[in-house]
Amino acid sequence: MVILQQRAAGRRANSGSSIAPELYVEGASRAGIFQSTAAKTRRLARSVLVQGDGPGKDIAPATQSGLPGRDSSMLSLRRSRPCTPRNAIPPVLLLAGQIAYSFGMRCVLGFDGGGTKTDCVLMDESRQILARTRSGPSNPARVGLEAAFAALVEAAEKALAASGIPAAAIATIHGGIAGLGAARVAGDLVRMLKPEFPNAVVHLNNDLSIALVATEEIPSVVVIAGTGSAVIGRSSPEKIAREGGWGPILGDPGSAYDIGRKAVVLSLRHSLRGQDSALGNDILQRFHCNWVELQDQIRPNADRVFPEVFPIVAKAAEEGDEDARALLQSAAEELAEMAERVIATLGLRDQSFFLAKTGGVFGRCRAFDDRFDSRVAQVAPHARIGPLLMPIAEFAARAAVNCLDSPVRNVGG
Repeated sequence: MVILQQRAAGRRANSGSSIAPELYVEGASRAGIFQSTAAKTRRLARSVLVQGDGPGKDIAPATQSGLPGRDSSMLSLRRSRPCTPRNAIPPVLLLAGQIAYSFGMRCVLGFDGGGTKTDCVLMDESRQILARTRSGPSNPARVGLEAAFAALVEAAEKALAASGIPAAAIATIHGGIAGLGAARVAGDLVRMLKPEFPNAVVHLNNDLSIALVATEEIPSVVVIAGTGSAVIGRSSPEKIAREGGWGPILGDPGSAYDIGRKAVVLSLRHSLRGQDSALGNDILQRFHCNWVELQDQIRPNADRVFPEVFPIVAKAAEEGDEDARALLQSAAEELAEMAERVIATLGLRDQSFFLAKTGGVFGRCRAFDDRFDSRVAQVAPHARIGPLLMPIAEFAARAAVNCLDSPVRNVGG
């Protein structure tokens, strides 16, 4: 939340209240934003008390407010019913969000849009996270421009509702959106977002580019394995190499889509031969249908069905299913081969560099992760393999703050 500091000792609010000294936002003198907060704090506290039900389960509000004086002697925040993940955001968080806006604190949005989900981070200019939210897919190459736009707006609206921040407070938007280049709709998506956030400067890029910058290292390589898959790396600011990221028709080896498709094909083959398959039974149970009905679901909606099969495969592999393990190990080999080609192109085989893994396929099954890591280690023994330093949506939000002129410094740590 917004970081507030007490002014010099002995300075008190003009209201004469002994409760709240005069407060100011660091850096706000540029805009002349100094004011007494005692009366405003009481008004905002009352406004919180009449808030209705909070956002749904996809909302993850920030856990560190940084707001001083939260004890009951300063504010008495009573709720009409207990705050739970299902019915409310804690009133003190809503209050802090409203105080942030009342002091002229600008806010930003960061997006990570993919083929299955869209993550959003709402951050103020002191780099305090106000909310994390999630909505559906926003890859325009897979779901279309209108659906991608709707998913971005939905995630943003959840974040704004969770924190009590109005859309007018959003000063900058940054996002890494999968499929943006392939669909050639970046300009259209920016123009569609502008009316929703009238005061915001909007910057959208593909997810590969923003993930590579998020490593914060040169040289580095990023391997993305989510609904789709791709590898990108750089050995200098000018030398960049890429593999994959072409979508399911041209191939997304090692992706959730690819693994799910191969699992369905293998299980269907067993069924046609009259062979029982534990993995196939798990897939049919998940979709509550037979093989004919599942094929009917796949034809118009493969982008939804195949990625949903992947967690079934990962769970079966962890439980010892040999078919599932073989599928995942093969997928890890294919993904590692893409990484190897990028490493070779950049001349990094014998160098020390960071190889970052991101996407929902990683971390779900040891058989997949171990095979991928061991294959990369054979080719690049000095590579440091690990996750990105932070989620892409959070990095995008930080990049948005960096675009502000003289953003407020977070003095709280």
